[in-house]
Amino acid sequence: MSAPVPPSDCSRCERLAAFREINAQTHPDWHNAPVTSFGAETARLLIVGLAPGMKGANRTGRPFTGDFAGGLLYAGLLRHGFASGQYNASPDDGLQLVDCRITNAVRCLPPQNKPLGAEITACRDYLVAEIAAMVQLETILALGRVAHESVLTALGRRRAQTPFGHGAVHALDGLTLVDSYHCSRYNTQTRRLTPEMFYTVIAALRARLDQPI
Repeated sequence: MSAPVPPSDCSRCERLAAFREINAQTHPDWHNAPVTSFGAETARLLIVGLAPGMKGANRTGRPFTGDFAGGLLYAGLLRHGFASGQYNASPDDGLQLVDCRITNAVRCLPPQNKPLGAEITACRDYLVAEIAAMVQLETILALGRVAHESVLTALGRRRAQTPFGHGAVHALDGLTLVDSYHCSRYNTQTRRLTPEMFYTVIAALRARLDQPI
């Protein structure tokens, strides 16, 4: 059974719903709604980001599509065989994910890209359902601390026992959680994350999933 998705007029989070309405008035041709996951539920790899970007998924309706973070993410996935085709920053570019699915801890655009704790909590049951629906899931890549912590909570794990760290690998009862700094423009401009640092994490995921059982 497929994981449920939030309705286009989701009202769980009053602040996010109000922000969505403001953006719909300013940019009526944008998606301006909760963003559903991209990729097959049969994938072995799930990538979890923070939330849709203003000019990325909130505009285009596809996770990590149309902004800087998406350019870096999809370049890495294409380089290491987790995607095929060509990424042109548009949901109709024909790009296909291969054994990979992408979602966000929070499905709606938050002001200043900073969701509140209550908003992360309100959206978490969608992440729980997402993980449960992926019956072949082996590895989760968390992009940033918020995604890392949301995944842990979704899995019923204690955060203190599983600290976030770029490149960290955590064994979690049959699943593997891998961490990376978020591939945001801010992190790359400050050199907290370089493209090669990010591609190294993706390459390690490729090697891990290619290992014979």
